[in-house]
Amino acid sequence: RRVHGGSSRIYFATDMSAISLNPDGTLNVPENPIIPFIEGDGTGPDIWRSSVRVIDAAVAKAYNNQRKIQWLEVLAGEKAFRQTGQWLPQETLDAFRQYLVGIKGPLTTPIGGGIRSLNVALRQMLDLYVCLRPVHYFPGVPSPVRRPQDVDMTIFRENTEDIYAGIEFKADSEGAQAVMKLLTELGEANKVRFQDAVSFGIKPISKHGSQRLIRDALKHALNNKRRRVTLVHKGNIMKFTEGGFKEWGYELARTEFRDQIVTERETWILGNKDAGIDDIEQNARTIDPGYDMMTPMQQQNLLDEVQEVLSTIYETHGKGKYKSKLFVNDAIADITLQQVLTRAADFDVIATMNLNGDYLSDALAAQIGGIGIAPGGNINFETGHAIFEATHGTAPKYANLDMVNPSSVILSAEMMLRHMGWNEAADLIISAMTRTIADKTVTYDFARLMEGATKLKCSEFGDALIANMNTTA
Repeated sequence: RRVHGGSSRIYFATDMSAISLNPDGTLNVPENPIIPFIEGDGTGPDIWRSSVRVIDAAVAKAYNNQRKIQWLEVLAGEKAFRQTGQWLPQETLDAFRQYLVGIKGPLTTPIGGGIRSLNVALRQMLDLYVCLRPVHYFPGVPSPVRRPQDVDMTIFRENTEDIYAGIEFKADSEGAQAVMKLLTELGEANKVRFQDAVSFGIKPISKHGSQRLIRDALKHALNNKRRRVTLVHKGNIMKFTEGGFKEWGYELARTEFRDQIVTERETWILGNKDAGIDDIEQNARTIDPGYDMMTPMQQQNLLDEVQEVLSTIYETHGKGKYKSKLFVNDAIADITLQQVLTRAADFDVIATMNLNGDYLSDALAAQIGGIGIAPGGNINFETGHAIFEATHGTAPKYANLDMVNPSSVILSAEMMLRHMGWNEAADLIISAMTRTIADKTVTYDFARLMEGATKLKCSEFGDALIANMNTTA
C-alpha cells in the first residue's frame, strides 16, 4: 500500500505499524507491519505480481488471517527516474530507514555518471554490511554437478568495504598521479610494473568491518546449530587486508565466543593431548612436521601456542569436549572455489570479504540451479535494517512476458519472514517450493532441462506454490 502523487514524495500513513528494534537487538514486529518494496526493473513487475501473492498467502495461512503485511511501494531504478528524474529518491531511503525491513526486485544500472549501482548504493547508504546468501538445493532442480544435495551453505559476505568501497583512480588522472607519487615516497613504486598509463584501486579492509560481519556469522551458526564457520581469504598474498580479516576473525572468535568455539589448530593440539602426547615439544612437532626447519623464534612461538591452548582451554575443551563446539577454520579463496565443487559437504557457514563472496555466491548458486532460485538479503544486525532482494539481473528482453522464474524473490521473502520471526509462514514457502519442484511444475528455465516437466508462466508458478501451500499440512 502506497500513498504518493506524481512526485517522489511519500506520505507515511500514521495508521500503519512500523517494525522497530528492541533494546536486546530483536525485532518488534506488529501483526500488520509495513514493508516497503521496490518492484524492480525489466522482469521485476512480472516477478513481483507473482511473488506478493505467494507471500500474502503464506502469511494468511500460517496465522489464520490474523496477520497481514501492509505493502508500501517505494521507487528506485527506471520507474523512479521516469516519475521523478532521480534513480534513487531520498524518500525511498527514508522509507527503508523508518520501517527497517524491506524487499526489492532487480534494478538496472544507471546510464552515465553518478551512481554506479543502485544495489550497492542502497547497501552503503543504509550500512547494510552483511550480504546474506543461503545456498540450499531443492530436490529435482537441474544441476551441473553430481551431488547438488551436498550444497547447504550460508555465506556472510561483507557489503561495504573491499572493492565495494569504489575507490579507483583512472589512468593519467590527477588521482592516479598522486597515488604513484605516494608509492614513490613510500619506496613501493618498483612494485608497479608499468608506471605509464596505470590505474589504481584501493581495497580497504578494517578490523571493525571484518569483526562485525564475522560476529554475526558466528552468532548465526550457533543459533542455527550449524557445524562450522570458515573464514575465506587470500591472506597468503594480501597479508594485511585479507590476512587481517582472517586474524581479526580468529581473535574475535577466541575472545567473544571462547566457550562455544574451537579453532582447527586448537583441535590438533587438544587431540594430541587426548591421544596421550603430554610433551609440549612433541605436540608441536605433530601439528607442524616442519618444526626442525623453523628458526628458533618460530619454534618458540609454536611451543608457546601449544602451551597456551592446553593451559587455557583444555579443562573446558579437552577429553573430546571440543568435538561438540562450533568449529572455526579458514581457507584460501582459490582453493575454496575448487572445494565447494569437490567437497561441498565440508562447508557450512562461510564468512568472507566482498569480492570473494561475490564469486562464491554465484558459483554456489550454479550448483543448485542458478541465480534464478538463489535468494539474498542485505542486513545490518546492529540496527535491524534489512533489504531482501532478487540476486539476478533485470533480463529486460523477457519483461512483461509473464515468463521468468520468480523463485529468487519468493525465497528472499522467505528469508525476510524468518528475519521477522514469522517462521511458520517461511516454512510454508519452503514446503510449497519443495513440492512444486518435485511435481515438475516449473518455469521455462527449469522445464527445458527436466524430463517430463510442465512449463508454467511466472504467474502460474505462483499459483502452483499457493495450491501446494494449501495442501501442505
